[in-house]
Amino acid sequence: MEIIEIGNEYYPKKLLNIYNPPKKIYLMGNKKILNDFSIAIVGTRNCSKYGEKIAKSIAYNLSKYKVNVVSGLAKGIDSFAHLGTIIGMGKTIAVLGGGFNYIYPKENIGLFNRIIESGGAVVSEFDENTKPVPENFPKRNRIISGLSDGVVVVEAGKRSGSLITAELALEEGKEVFAVPGNIDSNVSKGTNELIKEGAKLVENVMDILEEYR
Repeated sequence: MEIIEIGNEYYPKKLLNIYNPPKKIYLMGNKKILNDFSIAIVGTRNCSKYGEKIAKSIAYNLSKYKVNVVSGLAKGIDSFAHLGTIIGMGKTIAVLGGGFNYIYPKENIGLFNRIIESGGAVVSEFDENTKPVPENFPKRNRIISGLSDGVVVVEAGKRSGSLITAELALEEGKEVFAVPGNIDSNVSKGTNELIKEGAKLVENVMDILEEYR
Protein backbone atom coordinates (compact mmCIF):
# COMPACT_ATOMS: atom_id res chain seq x y z
CA MET A 1 0.00 0.00 0.00
CA GLU A 2 1.19 3.51 -0.84
CA ILE A 3 0.13 6.86 0.56
CA ILE A 4 -0.02 9.69 -1.99
CA GLU A 5 -0.34 13.19 -0.56
CA ILE A 6 -1.42 16.43 -2.22
CA GLY A 7 1.66 17.82 -3.92
CA ASN A 8 2.97 14.41 -4.95
CA GLU A 9 3.38 14.09 -8.72
CA TYR A 10 1.04 11.09 -8.73
CA TYR A 11 -1.74 12.77 -6.76
CA PRO A 12 -4.73 12.90 -9.16
CA LYS A 13 -4.90 16.45 -10.48
CA LYS A 14 -8.64 16.12 -11.13
CA LEU A 15 -9.25 15.64 -7.41
CA LEU A 16 -7.97 19.15 -6.79
CA ASN A 17 -11.15 20.42 -8.47
CA ILE A 18 -13.65 18.64 -6.22
CA TYR A 19 -15.24 19.75 -2.98
CA ASN A 20 -12.94 19.05 -0.03
CA PRO A 21 -10.24 17.07 -1.85
CA PRO A 22 -8.58 14.44 0.35
CA LYS A 23 -5.22 15.51 1.72
CA LYS A 24 -3.94 12.04 0.93
CA ILE A 25 -5.13 8.87 -0.70
CA TYR A 26 -4.21 5.27 -0.01
CA LEU A 27 -3.41 3.19 -3.07
CA MET A 28 -2.69 -0.35 -4.17
CA GLY A 29 -1.79 -1.01 -7.78
CA ASN A 30 -0.82 1.24 -10.66
CA LYS A 31 -0.53 4.86 -9.56
CA LYS A 32 0.51 5.95 -13.07
CA ILE A 33 -3.06 5.70 -14.40
CA LEU A 34 -4.66 8.07 -11.87
CA ASN A 35 -4.23 11.11 -14.08
CA ASP A 36 -5.28 9.42 -17.34
CA PHE A 37 -8.54 10.04 -19.17
CA SER A 38 -11.22 8.01 -17.38
CA ILE A 39 -14.96 7.41 -17.47
CA ALA A 40 -16.93 6.29 -14.42
CA ILE A 41 -19.57 3.58 -14.77
CA VAL A 42 -21.91 3.32 -11.79
CA GLY A 43 -25.29 1.91 -10.91
CA THR A 44 -27.42 -0.12 -8.57
CA ARG A 45 -26.23 -3.10 -6.54
CA ASN A 46 -29.46 -4.93 -7.44
CA CYS A 47 -29.02 -4.81 -11.17
CA SER A 48 -30.89 -6.77 -13.80
CA LYS A 49 -29.35 -9.10 -16.39
CA TYR A 50 -29.81 -6.22 -18.84
CA GLY A 51 -27.80 -3.92 -16.56
CA GLU A 52 -25.09 -6.55 -16.16
CA LYS A 53 -24.79 -6.96 -19.93
CA ILE A 54 -24.71 -3.22 -20.64
CA ALA A 55 -22.20 -2.38 -17.87
CA LYS A 56 -19.83 -5.10 -19.10
CA SER A 57 -20.26 -4.07 -22.73
CA ILE A 58 -19.65 -0.35 -22.21
CA ALA A 59 -16.62 -1.02 -20.01
CA TYR A 60 -15.23 -3.57 -22.46
CA ASN A 61 -15.59 -1.20 -25.41
CA LEU A 62 -14.16 1.77 -23.52
CA SER A 63 -11.11 -0.35 -22.76
CA LYS A 64 -10.66 -0.98 -26.49
CA TYR A 65 -10.30 2.79 -26.91
CA LYS A 66 -7.72 2.89 -24.08
CA VAL A 67 -10.14 4.66 -21.75
CA ASN A 68 -9.83 3.79 -18.05
CA VAL A 69 -13.01 2.86 -16.18
CA VAL A 70 -13.68 4.07 -12.63
CA SER A 71 -16.21 2.51 -10.29
CA GLY A 72 -16.84 1.65 -6.65
CA LEU A 73 -16.22 -2.12 -6.29
CA ALA A 74 -19.79 -2.57 -5.03
CA LYS A 75 -22.03 -5.48 -6.00
CA GLY A 76 -23.99 -5.14 -9.20
CA ILE A 77 -23.18 -2.57 -11.87
CA ASP A 78 -19.85 -1.55 -10.29
CA SER A 79 -18.56 -5.12 -10.29
CA PHE A 80 -19.59 -5.72 -13.89
CA ALA A 81 -17.97 -2.45 -14.99
CA HIS A 82 -14.66 -3.49 -13.43
CA LEU A 83 -15.01 -6.98 -14.88
CA GLY A 84 -15.81 -5.79 -18.40
CA THR A 85 -12.71 -3.61 -18.37
CA ILE A 86 -10.50 -6.48 -17.24
CA ILE A 87 -11.94 -8.76 -19.94
CA GLY A 88 -11.21 -6.00 -22.46
CA MET A 89 -7.59 -5.88 -21.27
CA GLY A 90 -8.09 -2.33 -20.04
CA LYS A 91 -7.28 -0.52 -16.80
CA THR A 92 -9.87 0.06 -14.12
CA ILE A 93 -9.80 2.09 -10.91
CA ALA A 94 -11.85 1.02 -7.90
CA VAL A 95 -12.67 3.51 -5.15
CA LEU A 96 -13.39 2.05 -1.71
CA GLY A 97 -15.78 3.23 0.97
CA GLY A 98 -13.49 1.94 3.69
CA GLY A 99 -9.91 0.89 4.31
CA PHE A 100 -7.87 -1.88 2.70
CA ASN A 101 -8.32 -4.19 5.68
CA TYR A 102 -12.09 -4.16 5.08
CA ILE A 103 -12.71 -4.88 1.40
CA TYR A 104 -16.46 -4.63 0.89
CA PRO A 105 -18.29 -6.69 -0.11
CA LYS A 106 -16.11 -9.63 0.92
CA GLU A 107 -17.11 -11.59 -2.16
CA ASN A 108 -15.29 -8.97 -4.26
CA ILE A 109 -11.87 -9.69 -2.76
CA GLY A 110 -11.11 -11.81 -5.83
CA LEU A 111 -12.14 -8.94 -8.12
CA PHE A 112 -10.06 -6.55 -6.01
CA ASN A 113 -7.01 -8.74 -6.67
CA ARG A 114 -7.76 -9.02 -10.39
CA ILE A 115 -7.97 -5.24 -10.73
CA ILE A 116 -4.48 -4.87 -9.31
CA GLU A 117 -3.04 -7.83 -11.24
CA SER A 118 -4.39 -6.43 -14.52
CA GLY A 119 -2.57 -3.11 -14.09
CA GLY A 120 -5.43 -1.20 -12.49
CA ALA A 121 -5.59 0.58 -9.17
CA VAL A 122 -7.62 0.57 -5.97
CA VAL A 123 -7.80 3.80 -3.98
CA SER A 124 -9.35 5.06 -0.77
CA GLU A 125 -9.23 8.25 1.24
CA PHE A 126 -9.69 6.14 4.39
CA ASP A 127 -6.86 4.55 6.34
CA GLU A 128 -6.56 0.77 6.18
CA ASN A 129 -8.50 0.11 9.40
CA THR A 130 -11.59 2.19 8.52
CA LYS A 131 -14.74 0.07 8.30
CA PRO A 132 -17.07 0.62 5.31
CA VAL A 133 -19.88 2.30 7.25
CA PRO A 134 -22.82 3.88 5.33
CA GLU A 135 -21.75 7.49 5.79
CA ASN A 136 -18.48 6.78 3.95
CA PHE A 137 -20.12 5.98 0.63
CA PRO A 138 -21.27 9.50 -0.35
CA LYS A 139 -17.69 10.57 0.37
CA ARG A 140 -16.45 7.75 -1.84
CA ASN A 141 -18.82 8.86 -4.61
CA ARG A 142 -17.18 12.28 -4.80
CA ILE A 143 -13.84 10.53 -5.40
CA ILE A 144 -15.35 8.37 -8.16
CA SER A 145 -16.71 11.49 -9.82
CA GLY A 146 -13.51 13.41 -9.16
CA LEU A 147 -11.25 10.85 -10.83
CA SER A 148 -13.47 10.72 -13.91
CA ASP A 149 -13.92 12.90 -16.96
CA GLY A 150 -17.55 11.81 -17.27
CA VAL A 151 -20.04 9.54 -15.52
CA VAL A 152 -22.24 6.84 -17.03
CA VAL A 153 -25.19 5.62 -14.96
CA VAL A 154 -26.38 2.22 -16.17
CA GLU A 155 -29.20 1.35 -13.76
CA ALA A 156 -30.32 3.30 -10.71
CA GLY A 157 -33.40 3.57 -8.55
CA LYS A 158 -34.84 6.93 -7.57
CA ARG A 159 -32.77 7.04 -4.36
CA SER A 160 -29.61 5.40 -5.69
CA GLY A 161 -26.20 6.60 -4.54
CA SER A 162 -25.24 6.59 -8.21
CA LEU A 163 -27.40 9.68 -8.66
CA ILE A 164 -25.21 11.42 -6.07
CA THR A 165 -22.19 10.61 -8.23
CA ALA A 166 -23.97 12.01 -11.29
CA GLU A 167 -24.98 15.17 -9.43
CA LEU A 168 -21.40 15.73 -8.27
CA ALA A 169 -20.15 15.29 -11.84
CA LEU A 170 -22.60 17.96 -13.05
CA GLU A 171 -21.43 20.33 -10.32
CA GLU A 172 -17.86 19.77 -11.54
CA GLY A 173 -18.88 20.59 -15.12
CA LYS A 174 -18.49 17.04 -16.39
CA GLU A 175 -20.60 15.09 -18.84
CA VAL A 176 -23.28 12.79 -17.43
CA PHE A 177 -24.62 9.87 -19.46
CA ALA A 178 -27.47 7.47 -18.74
CA VAL A 179 -28.59 4.18 -20.23
CA PRO A 180 -32.36 4.06 -20.81
CA GLY A 181 -34.22 1.21 -19.17
CA ASN A 182 -37.55 -0.55 -18.90
CA ILE A 183 -40.17 1.95 -17.69
CA ASP A 184 -41.71 -0.75 -15.48
CA SER A 185 -38.45 -1.46 -13.66
CA ASN A 186 -37.55 0.22 -10.37
CA VAL A 187 -33.86 0.14 -11.29
CA SER A 188 -34.59 2.27 -14.36
CA LYS A 189 -36.44 5.06 -12.56
CA GLY A 190 -33.28 7.01 -11.73
CA THR A 191 -31.61 6.64 -15.11
CA ASN A 192 -34.73 7.54 -17.06
CA GLU A 193 -35.19 10.58 -14.84
CA LEU A 194 -31.58 11.64 -15.54
CA ILE A 195 -32.32 11.52 -19.27
CA LYS A 196 -35.42 13.67 -18.78
CA GLU A 197 -33.25 16.17 -16.92
CA GLY A 198 -30.69 16.39 -19.71
CA ALA A 199 -28.22 13.53 -19.28
CA LYS A 200 -27.13 12.16 -22.64
CA LEU A 201 -28.86 8.92 -23.60
CA VAL A 202 -26.33 6.15 -24.24
CA GLU A 203 -26.91 3.26 -26.63
CA ASN A 204 -23.27 2.49 -27.43
CA VAL A 205 -19.78 3.57 -26.51
CA MET A 206 -19.55 6.10 -29.35
CA ASP A 207 -22.38 8.08 -27.71
CA ILE A 208 -19.87 8.70 -24.92
CA LEU A 209 -16.64 9.16 -26.83
CA GLU A 210 -18.04 11.65 -29.37
CA GLU A 211 -18.46 14.16 -26.55
CA TYR A 212 -14.66 14.30 -26.11
CA ARG A 213 -13.53 14.63 -29.70
